[in-house]
Amino acid sequence: MDYTRIDAFIDRLVETSTPERTAWNMEKIREGRAASWNYIDGCMLTALMEMGRITGQERYLEFVERCIDHFVGEDGAIRTFNPEACNLDDINEGRVLFALYERAGKQQYRLAAEKLAKQLEGHPRTAEGNFWHKAIYPHQVWLDGIYMAQPFRALYARSFGGGDYSDIVKQIATVHDRMRDPQKGLYYHGYDASRKAFWADQESGCSKNFWLRSLGWFAVALADLLDILPEGQDRDKLAAIFSDLMASMDRYADAQTGLYWQVPDQGGREGNYLETSGSAMMAYAMLKGARLGFLPKEYAAKGKKTFDGIAEKYLTFTDEGIGLGGICLVAGLGPETNRRRDGSYEYYISEPVVENDAKGVAPFVLAYTEIKQLGA
Repeated sequence: MDYTRIDAFIDRLVETSTPERTAWNMEKIREGRAASWNYIDGCMLTALMEMGRITGQERYLEFVERCIDHFVGEDGAIRTFNPEACNLDDINEGRVLFALYERAGKQQYRLAAEKLAKQLEGHPRTAEGNFWHKAIYPHQVWLDGIYMAQPFRALYARSFGGGDYSDIVKQIATVHDRMRDPQKGLYYHGYDASRKAFWADQESGCSKNFWLRSLGWFAVALADLLDILPEGQDRDKLAAIFSDLMASMDRYADAQTGLYWQVPDQGGREGNYLETSGSAMMAYAMLKGARLGFLPKEYAAKGKKTFDGIAEKYLTFTDEGIGLGGICLVAGLGPETNRRRDGSYEYYISEPVVENDAKGVAPFVLAYTEIKQLGA
């Protein structure tokens, strides 16, 4: 694998992006929407911060700073952020505020982080204490939301909040108890504590199927949290959940490429496909988990195989440009007004597959930073 081509791919994306229009936010590009504070760009900025840290290249860090300064005012107010939406996705971009604050010392970054933390204090919760995914999804917990909110909370607790991680661990433990299938060791995409959503099983409250990217969000969240939390009982609980998930996922990897299927437990079924974003998330989680010592060392080789498989199958270089394909654009559950999003197998394989969207590019870049730390 010629990894210098991947460096060229990342550089090309940054060079063709501005804070007003990023080359990797396919949802906004396709719909012609203006730039906003959002989780898609947040994922990519997190990856670029890590690229800057690993490589020492200031251009990545400077780009992230320009993007954040475009939205965060001197008083910490975040332009386009809508607190009434109670949307966990909108917390994710705040992850980069802590590293930027350490780097530049701008008070606006700390103030913005405090505003997001305050927002979560009043975020609606299920009866068991877990955050609703969004206000429009009452009583619903999605695996995606663990990634969107909990690493930010852990970084805030470590930096400014006194180091209390107990609620983070409690929410993840509830996900483990409510959303994990004990036979397969996989987690369902969503859970409705009220059992009222049209897609929810009336007994378990869970959605019908496993979706690769939601499992990927969960795996990445756990890997990142294990890197943030200090040694102790809380981290040990998360480590056990993480190890079990990765061992379960390993059974569903495609033997030839190392990639994972869009509906991971139904590999080879008509319409199913090897999907980039969730596979990259699994590669990152395996590589990082092995590097930190939470997974057996052989998971580094497994993660590298998955990463190389993505690059060989979906990374293309043509006269027209560079593309990373095989990325599911979006998938979700409901709301009531969108019953097509019902959690069925047919639904998950029906969503558009695109190139260069940050939901695939960002974890691919994150996995690449782990590859670099292997000395590749």
